[in-house]
Amino acid sequence: MRHLVIAFVLLLICCNNGSSKENKPLAPPAKSYVKNHQEALAYCKKNGFNTDIYYLVDLSVHPGKFRFFVFDFKKDSITHKNIVTHGSCDVFEENPDQWEKAKFDARQNSHCSMKGKFKIGKRDYSSWGIKVKYWLHGMEEQNKSAVDRVVVLHSWSAVSNTEIYPRVSPLSWGCPAVSDAFMRILDQQLQTTSHPVLLWIID
Repeated sequence: MRHLVIAFVLLLICCNNGSSKENKPLAPPAKSYVKNHQEALAYCKKNGFNTDIYYLVDLSVHPGKFRFFVFDFKKDSITHKNIVTHGSCDVFEENPDQWEKAKFDARQNSHCSMKGKFKIGKRDYSSWGIKVKYWLHGMEEQNKSAVDRVVVLHSWSAVSNTEIYPRVSPLSWGCPAVSDAFMRILDQQLQTTSHPVLLWIID
């Protein structure tokens, strides 16, 4: 009788395990940027930007995950992706969630990120990373102070080249800073284009 009871209990455990697997919620699908890609292409055509590639930065993604995407319009696919920093936004008010979530403010010395569309401009010297930076020209009211704030695209040796979730990336003063290895890829692309490349920061 004891053996029958043990066998029955084991059977119940197996059945419960099987049903829990069947009822386990599916992982959410990967975020789609199809509409962003379509809008970006239309914007690039209208404004004389590069129509081969553009850069999309999604600051709603956790800072330990890839959230800087290089999209190839011709291939209709993301060809490169990496980690990117966001601003600490710690000047005008307390920001206890600064490590996890980006906040946006265009004011001088705010140390915040800015969203919207940017034209990637002149290649210049940087004291960070691989010593290269690109000036960012804000194309909208919400980011037009980019040049005055010296919010630029550059690399930083403290930024990982691989995902580090659940850990977070270091904070910047508003610059979208990437890893040295990733910056070399971007630098190569930007040096070979005859038209300005679009950088679009969303959240």
